[in-house]
Amino acid sequence: MLVEVILDGRSVSADVEPLNELTRLTEAAGGTVVGTLIQRRREIDAGLYVGRGKAEEIRLLAQARQAHVVVFDNDLTPAQIRNLEEAIHIKVLDRSELILDIFATRARTAEARLQVELAQLEYTYPRLRRMWTHLSRIEGGIGTRGPGETQLETDRRMARQRITDLKARISQIENRREREVRSRKSEFAVCLVGYTNAGKSSLLNALTDADAYVEDQLFATLDTRTRTWMLPFRLKVLLSDTVGFVRKLPHHLVTSFKATLEEALHADLLLHVVDASAPDIDGQVAAVNDVLDEIGCKDQPRLIVLNKIDRLLSRDDIDVLEYRYPGGVPVSAATGDGLESLRGAVLSHLGGQVRDLTVRGPTGDGAWQATLARHAESMRREFADATTIVHTRLPQHLADYLLQEYPELEITLHPLAEGDLGGARRSAS
Repeated sequence: MLVEVILDGRSVSADVEPLNELTRLTEAAGGTVVGTLIQRRREIDAGLYVGRGKAEEIRLLAQARQAHVVVFDNDLTPAQIRNLEEAIHIKVLDRSELILDIFATRARTAEARLQVELAQLEYTYPRLRRMWTHLSRIEGGIGTRGPGETQLETDRRMARQRITDLKARISQIENRREREVRSRKSEFAVCLVGYTNAGKSSLLNALTDADAYVEDQLFATLDTRTRTWMLPFRLKVLLSDTVGFVRKLPHHLVTSFKATLEEALHADLLLHVVDASAPDIDGQVAAVNDVLDEIGCKDQPRLIVLNKIDRLLSRDDIDVLEYRYPGGVPVSAATGDGLESLRGAVLSHLGGQVRDLTVRGPTGDGAWQATLARHAESMRREFADATTIVHTRLPQHLADYLLQEYPELEITLHPLAEGDLGGARRSAS
C-alpha cells in the first residue's frame, strides 16, 4: 500500500498522477500495489508523520486490502517508522529504503555491490534498533564483546567498522577510476546522464552498437559502460552511460555512487537525455540538474537530447519541446530518427575544435604521424630533406595534444572554409 503526504505550499504538476513514480518503483522492487492513500497537511506530525486519525485509516485500509507493507513516498525518521509500525501493525518503508532495495537487486558488478552496501549501511545504521537483531552469529567469546555490551551495541560497532572498510575500498576504486579517466586525455569524453528510464542505454546502443542491457524499468543500469563513438572527421569520442537519477534520490546513495559517476565529472560534454513523452519533463530535468550540481557537475557543458519522440502524437509536440528547450535535439533511439542530427549537434558543440592545419616534423619519428593517421579526416604529405609536412584537418584538442606531446612539431592552424562542418564556428589561433 502506497502513502504520500503533500505539504501545503508544495507545487504538484497537474499532469502528473500522484504516486505514479512510487508505483513504478514498487513494481521495480517486485511488489504489487493494492491500494493508495494521499493526505495534504499543513505540516508533518513529529511522531507519526501523518496524524493519529490518518494512521488508523491506513491500518484499516491496509487490513482490508491485505497489504503486507506500507510504503511512504516521503523520507521518515527512524522514530516515525517505529511509531507507524506500532500503530499500523505491518512493516513500513520510506522512499529511500525502497530505492536502496531496488539498487541491491540490480547491482551486478563487485563495484556496484560495494557502493550499494555502503549506502544501505549508512541508511540503516541509525535504524538498527528497528531493523536488526543480529549482524553476526558470534556471541560471547574472548575479545568479541566488551563488558556489559548489548547485542545492539555489538551490531552498531560492527556496522561502523564495515562502513569504514567499505569507504576505504571505494576510495581505492575512485582513485583508480580517476586515473583511468585522466589517462584518456587525448580522447574526447561524452557522458550520457538523465532521469532513470529516459533511454540512455538504448541511445548508447543505437550510437555505438554497444549491446548494453535495456529494459523498460527504473534503474536498469547501475554500472558505467564506455564505448567508442565515431563522429565526422574521424573524431573518436568515448561515450559513457551512467546510472539514472530520480527525484529525491537519497544523498548517501549519490555519495556512494560517486565513483561510478566519475565519468560525468571529467566529461568534456554531458548529453542530458530526457524522455520527451514523460508528463513531468520539467520535474525530471530539474531532478537531474540537482543531482549533477550535488556531485560537482554544475559547470559542465550540457546538451539536451529529447529522446522517445516516436511516442509523441505529432510534429507540433516536438516543436513545443524544442521551443521549451532551446538547442535540444529530438531523437528516437528506438527508430533511429534524429541520430545524425545529434552527431552534428555534438560536433557543432565542439565549434572551433576541428581545424585545418599544417604540421611539420621529423620524418624519422612515426609516433606523431601515427596519431594524425588515426584521427585526421584527410591527409596530404610533402617531404623536404628530413622533414615531413602534413596538410590535414584535426580537432583542436588533438592539435593541442600534439603540441604538448611532441614539442618538436611546428603546427600552423588555418581557419576553416565557410560552410565546413555544417556551420561550426571558426577559430583563429
